[in-house]
Amino acid sequence: MTSSPVSFSPDPQSSERARVLQVIQPGLLGLMDGSVSTLAPLFATAALTGRAHAAFVVGLAASAGAAISMALAEALSDDGELSGRGNPWTRGVVTGLGTLIGGMGHTLPFLLANLRTAMSVAYLVVVMELLGIAYIRYRHMKSPLGRTIVQVIGGGGIVFAIGLFLGRYGAAG
Repeated sequence: MTSSPVSFSPDPQSSERARVLQVIQPGLLGLMDGSVSTLAPLFATAALTGRAHAAFVVGLAASAGAAISMALAEALSDDGELSGRGNPWTRGVVTGLGTLIGGMGHTLPFLLANLRTAMSVAYLVVVMELLGIAYIRYRHMKSPLGRTIVQVIGGGGIVFAIGLFLGRYGAAG
């Protein structure tokens, strides 16, 4: 009598946990960093120069630089063996892409020639980005929705205000 190989189906909870650790969390980290870290230089440049094109170039540079930095930081921080977080280079790419997307979302409106219009559209995009991040944290990281909205929008608001303040301060001096 020959025995057929026994196949085990993967535990859905452990595969979901692996997906959260290996894709969702690194992507969320990138989105948060890209969305927040580029706000101050982008809006400071817009306020300082009064030029949408200058703000776009600074936003692009900040987004690309942050994406490379975050990709390398994630890839080199943990080999994935001890933590179970998977391939470090895959996590690095996911984090880097998330950072680039997070930074470019509110940078793209500055392709519009009119600074006021670009700023208005960018404000709306920032709010949508931050609410999206809060929802992802709520949905996949099981964070309480109210608290995560306050944390994400509060942190983003602080960085945004610093960027506008420094841009206006620089323009006045």
